[in-house]
Amino acid sequence: MRVAVVEDQREIREGLGFLIGRTDGFQVTGVFRSMEDALAGFEREVPDVVLLDIGLPGMSGIDGARLLKERWPELLILTLTVYDDDDRIFDALCAGASGYLLKKTPPARLVDSLHEVMAGGAPMSPEVAARVVKLFRAVRPLAVDAVGLTPQEQRLLRLLVEGNSYKTAAASLQTSVNTVGFHMKSIYKKLQVHSKSEAVSRALRGGLV
Repeated sequence: MRVAVVEDQREIREGLGFLIGRTDGFQVTGVFRSMEDALAGFEREVPDVVLLDIGLPGMSGIDGARLLKERWPELLILTLTVYDDDDRIFDALCAGASGYLLKKTPPARLVDSLHEVMAGGAPMSPEVAARVVKLFRAVRPLAVDAVGLTPQEQRLLRLLVEGNSYKTAAASLQTSVNTVGFHMKSIYKKLQVHSKSEAVSRALRGGLV
């Protein structure tokens, strides 16, 4: 798994690079102190996953996430930050982040989260997950009929919200991964989103599942 790190604090940046680089199955493609440096580096080599800080000098990690998903839609983004406030959590997920971890995350859990996000999961620190659930429950539901999701699409969205990957969702629905991909394209169009994490966020915000 090719991983890049974007973190402005040198000690943390170098520590993450050392941890990931010394873990079997991982290759560090670059460690960058700013979003601008990362964008230039990604023109040479695009990683599979970027471990992204939010509070960066210059372009913020959230703005950077949006730009990364525009340029490289398949790139997976896992935020690693000290911020656990509602606005940044929502903004990061809506910008295309596939997971949201706090910097106090233990090294072993961080490595597990990288595997999880590659498998299609959406890893979050427990405190963040609790806030997300609480906040989404407070959001006024959208009318499912107005969105136009089919029952199969609703079931698929519910499975993704529960943390399933496309593969495990396909098994639960007794269908193929290709069929799941077909349904996801329809879901993206109806919800006006561009990634699985955005679809999950939209579904939870709108009470669609």
